[in-house]
Amino acid sequence: MNNDDPGSRPDTTQAHAQGALRAEVVVMSGDWAARLPNHESLAEKAALAALSGAGRRGTDRAGSGELCVTLADDAALRDLNLRYRGKDKPTNVLAFALAEDAAPGLPEGVPQPLGDVVLSLETLEREAGEQGKSLADHFSHLVVHGVLHLLGHDHQQEGEAEVMEALEARVLAGLGVADPYAAEKQMGGVA
Repeated sequence: MNNDDPGSRPDTTQAHAQGALRAEVVVMSGDWAARLPNHESLAEKAALAALSGAGRRGTDRAGSGELCVTLADDAALRDLNLRYRGKDKPTNVLAFALAEDAAPGLPEGVPQPLGDVVLSLETLEREAGEQGKSLADHFSHLVVHGVLHLLGHDHQQEGEAEVMEALEARVLAGLGVADPYAAEKQMGGVA
């Protein structure tokens, strides 16, 4: 996500790599360091686990890819949600995938840019409290969720949702995070 307003430049930027997969973490706004001190390492681990767990679908033939996880606040997510989705309210996560041909002809070894995942601190905190989850687990879940959207996964149709949720649960289990859909699955099985 580019923003030419000098007042909204990132506070911190860190890039991480696993082989040819890269995840850059940028803090644009919000008090992430105070509320989730290990936000950068959690974002890196979750993003790379999602890329790996999805079989790196959406990356180039060499299996390389890079993405940006942008950490923001409700004001930023509300603005983006209104601008790109026509919804005048903040949301927890937005994913902005780059078109497959967004960077044609990259030299061999240069990771294919996949897009941006943007998260709101206040919404994540509120949802984690409402759902009785730790902020770290909810954050990891939504990073994985956003990265899977970058790779073309969706949850608009029931079948698509089942596939995406199963993949999220599998990736999160590898991170030591409980299945965020377990309660829904139990309720669905009882009815």
